Amino acid sequence: MKKFRKVLDGLTTSSPGGTMGSPSCGSAAGTPTAAPTPREIDVQETLVSENFQLCKTVRHGFPYQPTALAFDPVQKILAIGSRSGGVRILGRPGVDCFCQHESGAAVLQLQFLINEGALVTACADDTLHLWNLRQRRPAVLHSLKFNRERITFCHLPFQSKWLYVGTERGNTHIVNIESFILSGYVIMWNKAIELSTKTHPGPVVHLSDSPKDEGKLLIGFESGTVVQWDLRVKKADFRIYYDEAIHSVGWHHEGKQFMCSHSDGSLTMWNLRNTTKPFQVTFPHGKIQKDGRKESCKPILKVEYKTCRNSEPFIIFSGGLSYDKAGRRPTLTIMHGKAITVLEMDYPIVEFMALCETPYNNEVQEPYAVVVLLEKDLIVVDLTQSNFPVFENPYPMDIHESPVTCTAYFAECPPDIIPILYSIGAKHKKTGYSQKEWPIAGGTWTLGSHTYPEIIITGHADGSIKFWDASAITLQMLYKLKTSKAFEKPKQGEGRAAELVEEDPFAVQMVSWCPQSRIFCVVGISAHIILYRFSKYDANTQIVSLEVRLQCESEDVISPSENENNPCFTESGSHSPQPHQQHPPSPGSRTPEGNKDSIPCLKVKDRMVRVPPGYQAELVIQLLWVDGEPPQQITSLDVNSAYGLLAFGNCNGLAVVDYMQKTILLCVSTLDLYGAADPYQRLTRSPRRNRQSTSGLTELSDNQQSIDMERSKSPTSGYASRRAMLQQLHGVTMYSHDEHHTSAPYCWSERESRENSFSRSRSSSVSSIDRDTKEAITTLQFGESYGRKNDAVPTPCLWVGTSLGVVLLIPMSIPTDQEERMEEPVTIGPSGAVLMLKGSILRFSFLDCMGALLQSPYEVWRDPNAPEDPDRPRKRKLVHFSPSSSQDTCGDGHLAVVCSERQAKVFLMPSQSCLFVHNITESSFVLRADVVSVSNSVCLACFCANGHVMTLSLPSLRPLMDINYLPLTDMRIARTFCFTNGGQALYLSSPTEIQRITYSQEMCDNLQEMLGELFTPIETPEAQNRGFLKGFFGGNANTFDREELFGEAAAGKASRSLAQHIPGQGGMEGMKVAASGVVGDLARARIALDERGQRLGELEERTALMMTSAETFSKHAHELMLKCKDKKWYQF
Repeated sequence: MKKFRKVLDGLTTSSPGGTMGSPSCGSAAGTPTAAPTPREIDVQETLVSENFQLCKTVRHGFPYQPTALAFDPVQKILAIGSRSGGVRILGRPGVDCFCQHESGAAVLQLQFLINEGALVTACADDTLHLWNLRQRRPAVLHSLKFNRERITFCHLPFQSKWLYVGTERGNTHIVNIESFILSGYVIMWNKAIELSTKTHPGPVVHLSDSPKDEGKLLIGFESGTVVQWDLRVKKADFRIYYDEAIHSVGWHHEGKQFMCSHSDGSLTMWNLRNTTKPFQVTFPHGKIQKDGRKESCKPILKVEYKTCRNSEPFIIFSGGLSYDKAGRRPTLTIMHGKAITVLEMDYPIVEFMALCETPYNNEVQEPYAVVVLLEKDLIVVDLTQSNFPVFENPYPMDIHESPVTCTAYFAECPPDIIPILYSIGAKHKKTGYSQKEWPIAGGTWTLGSHTYPEIIITGHADGSIKFWDASAITLQMLYKLKTSKAFEKPKQGEGRAAELVEEDPFAVQMVSWCPQSRIFCVVGISAHIILYRFSKYDANTQIVSLEVRLQCESEDVISPSENENNPCFTESGSHSPQPHQQHPPSPGSRTPEGNKDSIPCLKVKDRMVRVPPGYQAELVIQLLWVDGEPPQQITSLDVNSAYGLLAFGNCNGLAVVDYMQKTILLCVSTLDLYGAADPYQRLTRSPRRNRQSTSGLTELSDNQQSIDMERSKSPTSGYASRRAMLQQLHGVTMYSHDEHHTSAPYCWSERESRENSFSRSRSSSVSSIDRDTKEAITTLQFGESYGRKNDAVPTPCLWVGTSLGVVLLIPMSIPTDQEERMEEPVTIGPSGAVLMLKGSILRFSFLDCMGALLQSPYEVWRDPNAPEDPDRPRKRKLVHFSPSSSQDTCGDGHLAVVCSERQAKVFLMPSQSCLFVHNITESSFVLRADVVSVSNSVCLACFCANGHVMTLSLPSLRPLMDINYLPLTDMRIARTFCFTNGGQALYLSSPTEIQRITYSQEMCDNLQEMLGELFTPIETPEAQNRGFLKGFFGGNANTFDREELFGEAAAGKASRSLAQHIPGQGGMEGMKVAASGVVGDLARARIALDERGQRLGELEERTALMMTSAETFSKHAHELMLKCKDKKWYQF
């Protein structure tokens, strides 16, 4: 057992890894305390650095900026490539894998090695990569970098090891998939086209082998030239010159005809017997105008021509609409016989692909679905039903339905909460989906043994809240809540929200949720808070509205009492509005120049409303305009169900609301909170009246950018420092209103890359207060504590942290009896202790003297709308975790962990002595800090602006882990990063995706078990029997040997300067496959021999079957001959 002996003399020590200790961090106003008697704090710290390891677990959501699509028809898995070099591989629910190319180059094309457990990716940096999918975490086995040519199109025939690669110059190269070496066989563009042709045919846009003969390769050039190249004799069979650019080509499965899509919105059908002109030209969406001319159409970017056994073929294409129809949405057209169905999409189509029963291109295709990859969605259409319904998507692809503005992560939730949320959310699900099973059903996934209930909450720009079941590294939508329903709809261009935030007046800034009591609070961008209670019953309710006046300047601050040291701030006077106030007239009725005063930004519904089961709004709190100035955004919030209290603050002050009695208990400026104990000498300020900027939250004006640039040149100017970042990150406004709303914390436009980076220098001067800054309330926490040094027993307290590193304790007196609680007022005493840290306060947490985490007290959930039982009157059940309950073992008191953006301290209460201090960072600052449970113990987890993730032991604050995880952190990551229990964390890695990580060694070890398997051994379906006559007269399609043509013996070696082979890392399992040296070669040779032996065995069996069939045929023919030998011609 480690013993930490400390004489409580007010001095501080630096824990291991700390760089300095301040001698004045002990008590109020930084003066050393009198030395009390020494005593021991005995804490058994069990966490060591070996308990921690950082790794990514799983990524949820829609792949951001998708570029490519591929499907393995045998394994039934789907791959999506993205512009940032990411590849998502999806199978059945639970099988969801993310891979990232190290180069970060955009993925141009994806090709599965069908039923082989491998994937080829072609990237924009002209590199081909081979990924091994036979391991749970795919890895690159080989890469091939083209040096002189740009890759434009790739094609890998089924069961072939030779990949055709088309380039921008019009050449076609051939790559051996096994060795990833370029063949010497090249189809040069000038040989493919006639020598008499004077113009270059353009880049290769299509490559495919003829279904009739694998030895014939169809090459499509962008200019409209199509060439069928005979690979054996190395010359063109035919050449087609069409005067419209080609975008794609699709074969009929018999190989006698094919279809091309063109830039003028036309489809051409070509027959191989006559290639001089197309035998059919159609403009599917081009109508003939009055003057007899066809209307011009948009290009058809892709066409697929798929045959059916019992019906007409499917012709599926994207684009092709006429230009004159403005405002038309992107479309996918399905032509089936004479029926033409146009499916309108919400977003532009990136790629689509028909899913067919067979992997063989020379068999009837029988398409059963079409996957459509849109810019912001993934849709699968059921082709087996005439109305073409879509399948219900089992993956969480709609996280970004409205931009995500905040996140919260809760592990180890009460086990009953997920089923209840799901049952209520299921009632509001959309209908009209296909009844069939989701067709992308590959891979295997089993529920791991290390699972517990987890919930992720996302807040969105439109005011919606989504609850997600995140158990067992999956993500499933449970329940959606629309906070905007508490308000009247603001009229376009006017209304209270119009001048504050035009685009998203309901955008969610932060959420507070107590899973035990099911109390839920939402803070919105329009300086509003909504408190929700959970009920399984619908109800008629009227939302109570409270309006709070928190003012900008200290001269004007409204405080409930003139006497700052009055021990009881109760509801009195005009400064504490009554619950049911009459709203003032709408600002729309005023003159534009008129000052707005005492009006909120939004109008709460003031009538009885019917609310469905689930979360039901009970109370709305809004900050008011003051003298023409809009209210400042709320920067901190805490709610406690046991106390029935809600506290919130911004850069002007603090308010405490009794949500049970619907009254305002406290509404005071930050300055007035201190009373005589203010640790700073403040400069007097003259009142300023800056006009509010009206630019919307989701745009950044050029003017604002230039202001940002000016500020960044001077790191000591106040708002070019960390404060400017904090304003965006936490909504903390510590400067004038002109900068207040101009940049959006949740905007996901292109500006993120240039504007949302923390690479600028930051001011290290935290304590100096310049003229423009204000002291914001940055964190709040209710809990049982000791408000003053001489307190003998813990009482309900509110811990208040500010942006200047000050910690205040406000003791409260709350009636304990249920009836008294609803009638007697809660009394709030003057602020007690004042503690000091460097940097803005981020987090409070409490431990008992044994180092165990003390939870805040809560009320056990009871349904507010449940029918009354006269025999069993409902009573409030409160659960308290008082520090005095363990006094037998370690005496009175508890430990308070306080973390700021620069340092962490552990105080002993009630003496307020600083036991341990650790300076977390000097060069950067902490963005997020949480006290979390890991490996049956607790630690402090921190995420810094420079991308470092750290953990510190408690209470001694020893550094346990420090990993440079995200070198460049942008604003979106900073705003959404959060830790939770069990060694997990998450952040928004892109505007559409949630990345989950773990910092627990135990979870890293168990991750393989939790992830899904992408590859499952499946027998490749046999090719259909072509019949004796078809096989005999149908050409020599099966005798084509690519090895003879493309191998080094026949084709020679390719130029070394053309492409460079790069061996991949491949991971441990990949190393087995890609092992080099004699042992690897021997192993590969043995495997190859086994496979060849197996194939020879199969061939022998097939030969035997053919011989048996031939003998039977011969026998029947002989019998027929004997039977008919003596008959005359007229006897037949």
